[in-house]
Amino acid sequence: MNFQLDFIKDKVEFFEAETLKDLERKINEQIENNKAILLEVHSVSHQMHVSVEGRRFYSAVVHFKAK
Repeated sequence: MNFQLDFIKDKVEFFEAETLKDLERKINEQIENNKAILLEVHSVSHQMHVSVEGRRFYSAVVHFKAK
């Protein structure tokens, strides 16, 4: 029996939320999850969009890399 492990070296995840606090919570949860597979944050990019009705919408892209 042959057993082989492939490690994730790079991972990009996208997040969205209606409040900045919710966006931060989602990102922090995923950071903790990715620590288990030995990934750490390499970079974060974020944006805010205001709809015609005046509602704010936050999004972020987080790039994780192997330690």
